[in-house]
Amino acid sequence: MKNASTWQLPPFNIKNEILAGLTVAMTMIPESLSFAILAGLSPLTGLYAAFLMGLVTAVLGGRPGMVSGGAGATVVVLIALAATHGVQYLFAAVILGGVLQLLVGAFKLGKFVRLIPQPVMYGFLNGLAIIIFMAQVQQFKAADGWMSGPALYTMLGLTALTVAIVLLFPRLTKAIPASLVAILIVFGLVVAFGMDTKKVIDIASVSGSLPTFHIPTVPLTWETCTIIFPYALVMAGVGLIESLLTLNMVDEITNSKGNANREALAQGTANVVNGFFGGMGGCAMVAQTLVNLNAGARTRLSAIIGAFAILLVILVGAPFIEQIPMAALVGVMMMVAIGTFQWVSLRIIRKFPKSDIIVGITVAAITVILHNLALAVLVGVVISALVFAWDNAKRIRARKFVDENGKKHYEIYGPLFFGSTTAFLEKFDIEDDPHDVVIDFKESRVVDMSAIDALQKITERYARINKRVVLRHLSTDCRSLLDNAKGVVEVNMEEDPTYRVMPKG
Repeated sequence: MKNASTWQLPPFNIKNEILAGLTVAMTMIPESLSFAILAGLSPLTGLYAAFLMGLVTAVLGGRPGMVSGGAGATVVVLIALAATHGVQYLFAAVILGGVLQLLVGAFKLGKFVRLIPQPVMYGFLNGLAIIIFMAQVQQFKAADGWMSGPALYTMLGLTALTVAIVLLFPRLTKAIPASLVAILIVFGLVVAFGMDTKKVIDIASVSGSLPTFHIPTVPLTWETCTIIFPYALVMAGVGLIESLLTLNMVDEITNSKGNANREALAQGTANVVNGFFGGMGGCAMVAQTLVNLNAGARTRLSAIIGAFAILLVILVGAPFIEQIPMAALVGVMMMVAIGTFQWVSLRIIRKFPKSDIIVGITVAAITVILHNLALAVLVGVVISALVFAWDNAKRIRARKFVDENGKKHYEIYGPLFFGSTTAFLEKFDIEDDPHDVVIDFKESRVVDMSAIDALQKITERYARINKRVVLRHLSTDCRSLLDNAKGVVEVNMEEDPTYRVMPKG
């Protein structure tokens, strides 16, 4: 991913949009087929998902330039359901997952993806880059194991040629996407010289008809709901996390801002449509989005063209697409993997706090090992939150002094929350303090119920030995929190000119 401050999308150019859409379609077809076959589904189920997800999210989505399709991240979640209960239950789960995503968008919960820390983003993208690259390595397998001899050398040579074209062609011109040029050149060489090499047809046929409306044939019972709900929930979560992370990535690349809630609504709508029209469901696809942007696309048009190109392939273009050498697609996707990897994270890793390094490596490792992007991001966010809480817990301090009237003052610095309450309580010298004690929160905040509980404990300790406590300079949010806790905190605040609470009687 290029630096957002230096990477600028070119002005709108309809030729770029068309060519980018065609390139995206070519890279999405074999991936959608592979994921469908992996899940034990019909190849057309993957292609329908690519068409439906791509079209609906392109029209309704919150981020021009993003590409969605039948992504492996969501399909992997549903493999067990399809294996145990059949494809109709999978379609039902996709519909329910879409409904859950619609609810996230409707209640405007998509903004919470903005809370994902940068080390988590680095780990997510680096892990994803490794997954994309390793998936291409798998294409060097034949039916009886790894390729060898002439077949291997041909595949390696054509892949290397594709990579070279993608790297060098932009030096000649950027008017045509280098990825598309590479695919066409390699395709032409294979045809011209009659090379025997792995092609798209070796994965599966891509020929079919228009998707048709079909209500999943599952019993409309509570038992069915209990079966599909866990899968639908995980699928919805995985799909939204990957989609909104992709949206964040495009925001950084284009130095613009997408609409996370609108994207959640679009993803939900697309998955509902998928379930009723025989698609396997999906989400945003990072690799294809990068291909789209690198090809010069900047509007919704390229993704719409890509979706219709996939439909055209299903209907009439299968004989041509099935003959495209896999080496060309492997080379393009390898370059996408290299572009996805955050090389800058390696250059500046020594400047990171150790906790951030651990988070980034953990997220990348979970992504690569488990192929579970949602779990990787969740673990990364939890670790980051715990580290943040620990760091802030150590910052609670108290400046102590006795004024000319003999009152003991505790000026608190740092937030008072669940992580800092223990240190807060240790600041007070209850036995030796004078009769009047003032706790000043001018430089602090009472954050949560654990803080309320800490105030309860400290005031009770002073009250047991007949000493008087006054709270001062509570912020508006702190006062609101204490208002909600009336009857819990017993404290005299009569000397605070900005806030008065009647003690519980």
